[in-house]
Amino acid sequence: MSSILTNTSAMVALQTMKGINASLNKTQADISTGKSVATAKDNAAVWAISKVMESDVEGFKGISDSLSVGSATLTVARNASETVTKLLTEMKGKIVAAQADNVDRGKIQTDIVALTKQIESTVGAAQFNGLNLVDGSVTSGSVNILASLDRSQAGVVSSNITVETQNLSTSAGAALTAGGGTLTGTTNVGTPPVASVVNGTPASLGTFVFQGGGSALAKNDASANPAMLTALIAGDQISLKIGSVEGKYTVQKGDTADALVAGLKSSLTANGLSDTDFTLTLGAGSLQVANNTNQAAAISASATRGTGGLAGLTTLNVETAPATALQEIEGMLQTSIDAAASFGSAQKRVEIQSDFVGKLTDSLKTGIGAMVDTDMEEASARLQALQVQQQLATQALSIANQQPQGLLSLFR
Repeated sequence: MSSILTNTSAMVALQTMKGINASLNKTQADISTGKSVATAKDNAAVWAISKVMESDVEGFKGISDSLSVGSATLTVARNASETVTKLLTEMKGKIVAAQADNVDRGKIQTDIVALTKQIESTVGAAQFNGLNLVDGSVTSGSVNILASLDRSQAGVVSSNITVETQNLSTSAGAALTAGGGTLTGTTNVGTPPVASVVNGTPASLGTFVFQGGGSALAKNDASANPAMLTALIAGDQISLKIGSVEGKYTVQKGDTADALVAGLKSSLTANGLSDTDFTLTLGAGSLQVANNTNQAAAISASATRGTGGLAGLTTLNVETAPATALQEIEGMLQTSIDAAASFGSAQKRVEIQSDFVGKLTDSLKTGIGAMVDTDMEEASARLQALQVQQQLATQALSIANQQPQGLLSLFR
């Protein structure tokens, strides 16, 4: 049956043309954007995966920058350590020469003092962006360099490369006899307190005494002579050991008792103290330590005056004790060699990680491209085919639209 109201052929041709035009528009969009999956509606699953991977790529770019800064910081520290080693080696040569009886030890001592000042200058200047790894100014004894993002089912966790700092300063002082905090409470017995009663009353760490008032003075303050004082000043180290875990905090200028106990708590937690076995509670200038286990754990606290690894340089004297000077320089030379070797190993690891992160970033980009990028050769062939199909569909629709014209002949 023929009808002038319903042209089935035209309807079929129209639907075919719409499908061809939709495919043609999609192909043209793929070519213009370069992506076969440009939005979530194209392929929700693939789009979601690609976006997660793209976020990881951006994260690894930040990690690459962190590793570059870390490598530069380690380069400064390593060069400083190597320079100090060179200066100490030169100093050792002069001390060896001073062992003879027919030399002018006074002039040799003058050279040793000059080399000592140069070492102090080198150590003091060895900072990168305000961070000095060789002068003992880092309170925790180590620094972390952001190294990676580890993605797992549990989420994303950042991982670090830990670099141990080295103290090549010449600062020295008397041992502390007061001000370093005391342990109180029924869970501790003995002098010093050595044990905590199982599930007992919490021990309390407090009673910090600062030289000159309620906060720590700087090392170079006129009232803070480390050789004479026994109360706390900047640079002193507080240690709290609970079982096998030890937390340390180095006093900074302006620190109060609250800052000290907070630093100790942070150090203990970072060093692996179990939150389940031991509960640490901060109070007003005190740290409460509660043993929640069924086993007694040793608890002890101590305070020591900060001392540099090259503190002995300030007392070397080949005029009065040449033999002693020779023994001491050997130990200090080994200290600087160990520091340079430690920084060298850490820098090598950072550079390996940086190279790996670069390759990993490239691999992620390749994977993202494989999922969402347009295959341009395939798209070109598909475009040509669809253009031909579009022309044929247009012709077919034109023919179908002309069919009702044939019905006019029936009425002539």
